[in-house]
Amino acid sequence: MNLLNRRRARLRVGLVAGGAAALLVAGLMVAVGAPAAATPPPPGNPMATVAAMQPGWNLGNTLDAIPDETAWGNPLTTRTLLRHVRSQGYRSIRLPITWSNHHGPAPEYAIDAAWLNRVRQIVDWSLAEGLYVMINLHHDSWQWINTYPGDRAGVLARYDALWTQISAAFRDHSPRLVFESINEPQFADSTDEQSYALLHELNTEFVRIVRRSGGNNTTRLLVLPTLFTNADQGRLDALNATFDQLRDPHLAATVHFYGWWPFSVNIAGGTRYDANVEQDLTGTFDRVRDSFVARGIPVIIGEWALLNWDHNRPGVIERGEFLKFLEAVGYHARIRNLTTMVWDAGQFLERTELRWRDPGVFAMMRAGWTTRSGTASSDQVYVPRSGTITGRTLTLNPNGTSFQGLWQGGRSLARGSDYTVSGTTLTLTPAALTRLAGDRAYGVNATIEARFSQGVPWQISIISSDPPTQAATTGTTASFAIPTRFRGDQLATMEARYADGTPAGPANWTSFKEFWQHFQPDYDADTIILKPAFFAEVDDGTVTLTFHFWSGTRITYHLTRSGDSLTGSTS
Repeated sequence: MNLLNRRRARLRVGLVAGGAAALLVAGLMVAVGAPAAATPPPPGNPMATVAAMQPGWNLGNTLDAIPDETAWGNPLTTRTLLRHVRSQGYRSIRLPITWSNHHGPAPEYAIDAAWLNRVRQIVDWSLAEGLYVMINLHHDSWQWINTYPGDRAGVLARYDALWTQISAAFRDHSPRLVFESINEPQFADSTDEQSYALLHELNTEFVRIVRRSGGNNTTRLLVLPTLFTNADQGRLDALNATFDQLRDPHLAATVHFYGWWPFSVNIAGGTRYDANVEQDLTGTFDRVRDSFVARGIPVIIGEWALLNWDHNRPGVIERGEFLKFLEAVGYHARIRNLTTMVWDAGQFLERTELRWRDPGVFAMMRAGWTTRSGTASSDQVYVPRSGTITGRTLTLNPNGTSFQGLWQGGRSLARGSDYTVSGTTLTLTPAALTRLAGDRAYGVNATIEARFSQGVPWQISIISSDPPTQAATTGTTASFAIPTRFRGDQLATMEARYADGTPAGPANWTSFKEFWQHFQPDYDADTIILKPAFFAEVDDGTVTLTFHFWSGTRITYHLTRSGDSLTGSTS
């Protein structure tokens, strides 16, 4: 079992069977649960309708996949899946749908009957399970809608034909079905001001088509996106101008939120949930609230997550830092009355077995719907593999809760002899760490948790490690891996600089390269792989790499490139 799997095996987090009422986290019952079910608000109150949709979940990479439902690795959607989503506390589901591969030619652009029936089936199943449902034109945005500036008549005819058919197909469906005009609208070769005008035209046309189709569509909630579904103030102002002109009382706004980009992908040293990440989050949510909610226009964060949190790319985002992000999103959206719909392309819910890939991640996400959880400066404490262990400190972030103590499984640690607390400084004593580290085998030796007065406990891994070591090697720009003995440590990020100190490689505005895109650790093979995408922008000559590990250790490595040939050394 490698270090990552060993660590996960010790994180004993599970959901209480059948319970939206509580979570079982490492043996502790935590009353966080989902928002209580409520009677759907009467039609005609968009603010109440959007509030009733909180929280929401995206059936990502499914009906939006190209060319069909299973093309991007997810299984066929079943009613059992939708029932499970509802049982986990979700009140709404967004069904991203790409239509471009499922309709005929001009001028009718007739939607394939089998595809429309499949969409209708999933919509009907979702409604029957008590979920609100939002459908849209999804990847159509970049497949053909983006050509609108150069093909106004063609794009508009196709857009009108699709929304006319969709509106007719669902005109008598429940008001709990919601339409979203376009996912992440964008336009080729256009300035922002030109794009605002183009999006205004398409959003206005969308509202006109749906409203004239009659039935429940006359008052159905319609959701309009900003340009790129982005929350910069100019985008918000442009959409507000559309709302002002439409004067339709049954509209909502939508934006997407994937966090501060360096943190979301781990580039430019963005390894932690820090002030930059927090300011980006609160600034985004403040602008959205002030621009729309304060004017009586409800807001749906139609997609949110971090871009590179993915079970197929472990280690890009450190787990504890991700948990802090989840906790903050839940809180800051809730106090601003924003409805959130998490983007799940399979990275959170394993859809075949209907289990959360990381139950602790879901526990934090779910707690955030109703309460706050305490965190700490880290979820990792590193101690040396040999020699004397000294005390270690962490900073507690109570987030409005109060610290209750430390626990290991069902046993409380002794305040005073095992740990001390002064203000928000938590100190683990040498004696406690020595006991918890046990035989000090490399990796996670114990997991303790900080419990607070509410929310999900904060798990802390006690990890034994030694400074990693590396060895000389040769290779090519197509295949290069640095022999690395990790010795219980984990890689956080990598810097690359030329001999003159300037950044080397892609994204040359920063010395810190992008995790997984430019480099990745392979803990099973004891290597760090440097990707062809990294070498594509590295000049001949010498490059110094600095590897930063989560223990705080830094090691340097030297590369020499000559054409496609590479030589690596530790000195």
